[in-house]
Parts: sequence; C-alpha cells; structure tokens
Amino acid sequence: MHIATVNPANGETVKTYHPMDEDELERRLQLAEATFRTYRTTTFEERSRLLHHAAEILDEDRDAIGKVITTEMGKPVTQARAEAAKCAKAMHWYADHAAELLADEEPAASDVKDSGASRALVRYRPLGPVLAVMPWNFPLWQVVRFAAPALMAGNVGLLKHASNVPQTALYLEDLFHRAGFTEGCFQTLLIGSAAVDDLLRDERVKAATLTGSEPAGRAVASTCGEMIKKTVLELGGSDPFVVMPSADLDRAAEVAVTARVQNAGQSCIAAKRFIVHTDVYDAFAERFVAGMKALKVGDPMDEDTDVGPLSSEQGRQDLEELVDDAVRAGATVLCGGERPDGPGWFYPPTVLAGIDREMRIHREEAFGPVATLYRADDLDEAVLIANDTLFGLSSNVWTRDEAEIDRFVRDLEAGGVYVNGMTASHPALPFGGVKRSGYGRELSGHGIREFCNITTVWHGA
Repeated sequence: MHIATVNPANGETVKTYHPMDEDELERRLQLAEATFRTYRTTTFEERSRLLHHAAEILDEDRDAIGKVITTEMGKPVTQARAEAAKCAKAMHWYADHAAELLADEEPAASDVKDSGASRALVRYRPLGPVLAVMPWNFPLWQVVRFAAPALMAGNVGLLKHASNVPQTALYLEDLFHRAGFTEGCFQTLLIGSAAVDDLLRDERVKAATLTGSEPAGRAVASTCGEMIKKTVLELGGSDPFVVMPSADLDRAAEVAVTARVQNAGQSCIAAKRFIVHTDVYDAFAERFVAGMKALKVGDPMDEDTDVGPLSSEQGRQDLEELVDDAVRAGATVLCGGERPDGPGWFYPPTVLAGIDREMRIHREEAFGPVATLYRADDLDEAVLIANDTLFGLSSNVWTRDEAEIDRFVRDLEAGGVYVNGMTASHPALPFGGVKRSGYGRELSGHGIREFCNITTVWHGA
C-alpha cells in the first residue's frame, strides 16, 4: 500500500513511508494498554499541564507545520496556519475545562433515598485506548478535537491517519511527546485502511472514532457493532445555506463564498446547496457568482491564494463527474465548470443552477468548490429542499424574521443550525450530525463524555 506525501499543487511525490509491520503494531498496542493503566490515575491538573504545553508548542510551530499541511494536501498556507492556531485554542480550552466537564454529579439525597442510598453519584471514568481513523482535509484539527478531550479524560490515543498526510500524522505524535506525555499516551500508526478491521477487533482497543466517508463509517460501525464497542462517526455532509427575503444579501453572499470554498470546498460542513427565496434569488445569485469569480486560484504557498488544488487527481475526477452529469441533465453553469490547463489538481470555483432531484449532485456530496443554487417559493419549500438529502450535518439560515428562525431551528434535520453566519466548529459547542452524517458528538462536554464509562456510585445507608 502507498503511504506518501504527494504535493497536489504539482503531483510530485515528496516522501514515501513503509507501513508498520505486525511486530511494530503489536508493540504499540501493548504500550498503549500498559500506559493506560498508569495514565488513567493521573490528575486533571497533571493532564492539564501537559496539554497546555502541547498547545504552546503547536503555537510556536504553526508556520512550519502549516507548510507541511499545505505540501501534503493543498490547503492555502494561510488557512493551514489558522488551523494550527485553532487546534492550540482547543487544547487550551479542554485543559482549562475538563475537570469541570467531568466533575462528579450528585443528585439530591431526597431523589435517591427510596433506593436505599445514603448517597449516590455519577463519575466519569476513562475507557482505555481509543482508535481514531482520521481524514486528510483538516489533518491537524480533526485529530486534535478527538485527542484533546480523550487525553484529558484519561484515555490514550491511537491514530490511523489518512495515507496522504503521513508527515502531519507523525508530527502529532511528536508534538504530544515533546509536551511531556509518555510515549504510549498518543501513537501514530502508519498503516493502511485494510489493517483497521483487525485493530477494531483487538480487545485492547476499547472504542473508535472516525471522520470520513459514508462507506468507511459503515465498515467501522459494522465491526464495532459486532465487537460491542462504542463509536463516534462524523461522515459526509451536503449542508443547506438558506437565504430569505429579510437577509442582508451583501453579507450573506460574502459569507456564502467563504462557506463554499474554504479548504477548496473539501469540508464536510461546507455549505453546498444554496436555497434562495424567489424574491431575492436573482440579487443573491448575482452577488454570489461575482464573489466566486473573483477568487484567486493558484499556488497554495502564495499568501494571496484563496483556493488551492484538490487533494488528489481522483478527487478532482469525482467532482468533474458530478458537474458533467448535472450539465447533461440540464443544469446551467453560471461560472467555472472546466478544469484549468497545467500541473496540479486544481478546479475552479463553480456555480450550477437549475438543479433537480434526479441529478447526482443533488443526492451526493460535492467535495470541492462547486455550489448548487435552488429557488424556493416560500419558507415551506425552503425547508423541504433543505431536508431533501440523506445527510444532516449542519445548516445555515439567513433571515431577520424571528418566526422564520424558530421554524428553521425546529424543522431543519441537521446537527447544527447557524443563523446569519457560517457553520464552524468550536471547542465549547457540540459537533456532529444526524441521518447519514453519522452519530455521536465531538467537542464540548458532550464530546469529552463520549469515551467515558459513565459510572453510577451508590452508597448504602
């Protein structure tokens, strides 16, 4: 199998790695199990000190690791540095708040006296080694939002990262070691996808979290279901971005561009389907298309670049097939739609209108800078279109009408509703989806408790 850094801006292979052999993998599993026995007994103060130190190191490293990320998966370097800074912020947040989030919960004595208890409480205890199967699109952030809460809860982490970001994966292991975490607290496993199933079946691995594709999620959920192991899945998304007549159109269109093309549109929570009330459809479309056309596509190491390459040739081909299918079925290309000449896996910001339910791009996730425009006659139709998807990760709503806001919050089938703003993950807020976007939550108190043994402690009279 191929574990390598291949620069998507020019297609050149930068560095290759050999997968770990069975002996090394076994050594690391033994180490994780042994480390957990002692690490689980450390105090929140000790863990907090280590995680704060990791955050400080990451802040110092953000320029260097930003360039590594850009080289490996094509994110504009300004966005890569911002990702590193966001990770440091999340580490600090969990280091500061974990003790409070996992504090013992004690019901009133009067509520449990009929059980015969003089006292009862709920305590959150760690599970053990947790396997994280992570994607390439946010190669630091996706890992840190698992690792920071897991480590603060007293678990230890095993990372199986995407095979195209091995340098970032190894950096993460080194980061935690440099911060003072013992070797077995966080380990990167350079293995292929075929090795994941055996890991999930290993009794030393107590739980798993995956961010990735729907097929990968099905595979992990199936094996963990068979093994009766806890999982958290964050899968695909086809998020709606709804614009109603009372919206600030200039601001909505400006944010819509960023929401669609950040990370070259390669984001599960990127807005992908733009559903606009007919009264403001033309005005919004004009602004939105102009904004997409104005973006600079090019070298991701250039500080002025807005949109870099897609991460792989296969990713670009998949995106092209969705666009071509829509055009053949009658969609109109308002901008973009054709790959540029030259090296690298670039694709232009593209807007399609005239989408119908039979087009693949309506049903499937477009993982790249391609937006689809829909016209809605009223709020009911906007909600109907927004929910007409197998996914349910997040959603964006633009309106100043409080009654409309209440209706969207009540009726949109998604793990988040962002009003007059762009979906973004934040350490203090739970993140995750419904339907085929997965289950469970990352971040906030909900995320740190996902991989805890929620233990009832009962004291007799």
